[in-house]
Amino acid sequence: MIAMTGPTVLTILLNFRTPDLTLRSAEAALAAMEHVAGEIVIVDNDSGDGSFETIRAAAEARGWLGSGRLRVIASDHNGGFGAGMNVGMAAGLASGAAPDFYYLLNSDAFPEAGTIAALRDFLIAHPKAGFAGSFVYGEDGLPHQTAFRFPSAAGEFETAARTGIFSRLLKNAIVALPVPAETTQIDWTAGASLMLRAGMIHQIGGFDETFFLYYEETELCHRAARAGWQCWFVPKSRIMHLGSVSTGMKRWSRTPGYWFDSRRYYFTKTHGPAYALAATLARVAGQTIWGLRRLLQGKPQADPDHFLRDLVAHSFGPGLKPRKTASPLTATPR
Repeated sequence: MIAMTGPTVLTILLNFRTPDLTLRSAEAALAAMEHVAGEIVIVDNDSGDGSFETIRAAAEARGWLGSGRLRVIASDHNGGFGAGMNVGMAAGLASGAAPDFYYLLNSDAFPEAGTIAALRDFLIAHPKAGFAGSFVYGEDGLPHQTAFRFPSAAGEFETAARTGIFSRLLKNAIVALPVPAETTQIDWTAGASLMLRAGMIHQIGGFDETFFLYYEETELCHRAARAGWQCWFVPKSRIMHLGSVSTGMKRWSRTPGYWFDSRRYYFTKTHGPAYALAATLARVAGQTIWGLRRLLQGKPQADPDHFLRDLVAHSFGPGLKPRKTASPLTATPR
C-alpha cells in the first residue's frame, strides 16, 4: 500500500441485505479512493441474513482486508440509515483518529473515479461548507433529483395538489429543485453520495436516530444550517445509483408507517407541534384538490393506496418518542 498524506476521508458504506451490490459498490469506492488518503468501512446494519459473513469472506478473498484500506464491521441492531451511518462515523479510522471528512455511500451507488476527490477538494476549498453532494444518475443515464429545499407547509400543499396554478404561486416553496448544471448551494441533498465535514459533525452531532428511514439527512442539514453550515451540490462529482434497493420504495403499494412517522417528527423537531399540524393540514388540503381533479378530470392515482388515510392516522396521537439526538462519536478529531 502506498502511504498517502493530506486530509483524510472515511468512506462509510452501509449494507442491509444487499451483499452483492455492497461488494460492487465497495469495488467502485476503492477505485475512487485510489489517490485519496483514508479508508473505507463497510457497516452491516444487522442484516441477519448472512450478509456480514458473505461480505467479509469476499473482502478477505479479494485481499481488501489486508490492504489497510477497508474494514467490515457489524452493527448490533438495525436502527435505520442514520443509526448505521453513526456506527460508521463512530468507528473512525483504524488508527483510532478521526478523519477530516466522512463520505456516505449507499450500497446501490457506484462512484466514478474522481467522485470522492471532487467532494473532498470542494470542502477543503470552502470552509463554510459542511456538506457536498454528487450528481446522481440512474442505469439509464438520466439524472435523479437530489437537490432540494427544506420542506415547509407551503411545499407540502404544492407537492400534494400537483396543480399548475398553485405550483406557479408557490414556486419558491417547491421542495425538489431542477438538477443544477453548476455547483450550487442548496438546502439539503440525498445521502446516497454525500460528504460531511468531520468538524461540523463533532459540533452538531451525528444523525438523529429517532428517524428510522427518510428525513434523517434533511434534519441533519437543517440542524447544520442553523449552526451556520452550508450544503452544496457538486455536479463534477458523479455516481450511478440504482435507487431504493434496500427500502423497496419504487415498489410500494402502500407507504410504510415509518415514512409518515419520520415526516411528522421532522416538522415537529424543526418547527414545533403547531407547525407540524399546519403542514399536515396543508398536505390534506392539497391531497383533497388532487382527489377532486381525479374525480372530475380523470387524473391518475399518484400516491400509494390509502395515502391520505394513513397520513391522517399517523399525524395525530403521541408520535415518535425521541431517542438519540445524535450518537456520540468516539474517535477524537485531529
